[in-house]
Amino acid sequence: MNLQQLRYVRAAVKNDLNLTKVANELFTSQSGVSKQIRELEQELRVDIFVRRGKRLVGLTPAGENAAKVIDRLLQEADNLKRLSDQFAQADKGRLIIAATHNQANYVLPRLLLQFGQLFPKVEVELLQGSPSYVVDALVRGEADIGVATEAVDGNQHLETYPCFTWRHVAIAPEGHPLLDIAEPTLADIARYPIITYNAEFSGGSRVIETFERAGIEVDLRLRAMDADVIKTYVRLGAGVGIIAEMAIDGGAQGELRVVPGSGALFGAGTTKIALQKGTLLRNYAYQFVAMLAPHLDPDVLSGKKRARPAEQAVQIAPFTDRKDLLLVPTPGIEAGALAIAQLATAPLSH
Repeated sequence: MNLQQLRYVRAAVKNDLNLTKVANELFTSQSGVSKQIRELEQELRVDIFVRRGKRLVGLTPAGENAAKVIDRLLQEADNLKRLSDQFAQADKGRLIIAATHNQANYVLPRLLLQFGQLFPKVEVELLQGSPSYVVDALVRGEADIGVATEAVDGNQHLETYPCFTWRHVAIAPEGHPLLDIAEPTLADIARYPIITYNAEFSGGSRVIETFERAGIEVDLRLRAMDADVIKTYVRLGAGVGIIAEMAIDGGAQGELRVVPGSGALFGAGTTKIALQKGTLLRNYAYQFVAMLAPHLDPDVLSGKKRARPAEQAVQIAPFTDRKDLLLVPTPGIEAGALAIAQLATAPLSH
């Protein structure tokens, strides 16, 4: 038995038993994969896969248990390699982060600049996609850290930690009638076509559910994955946009303004970090997690020490209080957030 045989089995399971995909992924031949899996089965004296001719069509009962053990063995083998790297190359390596569009565009930029100053020899790769993509990348071992709002909770393979809370806000072009209302209601906003996120992205489903719970019918004119797309259509006068507040704080908005008080109309969301359970990360990865979620102790995350009960009940800060994440002041930001955002232009410090 060797690690390569175990990798073939794991890859076969993850690629829906398609040995052509396995061979391409592991840079070998399909016949070589089949031979190695057969030799492992002979050594174990059990069939891992159900076969129809030369094709794999399923896992045997023994194979289902073997696949779980193989996953753990390979994970620990990877952990052993990372453990050696901790001492041989403490501040050198690669960090792969999977994030949704909002997090990648508006939350991570300033933080990654800071991280680059602290760890200049660490190469960072940023993968962008939907919340489900973030989960899949972590579960498949293609990313070290995931950053998202939806989907990361409830997956048995992941551990999640809250970073900060945030709210949706309504945006409209300068001169729009909504901007003259001191305390607009959901009904006021619903008088205009709505442009917001797809149901899977950035709490898009929560936006529509807010109107539905209030018994208000909306003209849902357009849904998109990215806040920048939503803002483009709002500028063109297609409707009122409803986006995450970090997308307002993140850059110049042209002639767009936040509808006063709209942040209080929608429930709060929570941005979360996700890590694969049982995976040992490099020290710099835990430092990055602690930078994104300062209430977390990197030594607790890495298992170097246990968390005290008091450390587990820390109040999570709202996004508008996270001066380290805000990018630049914007004309559309409400007064309180503007004062905070102005601080974000100060030089970075270690």
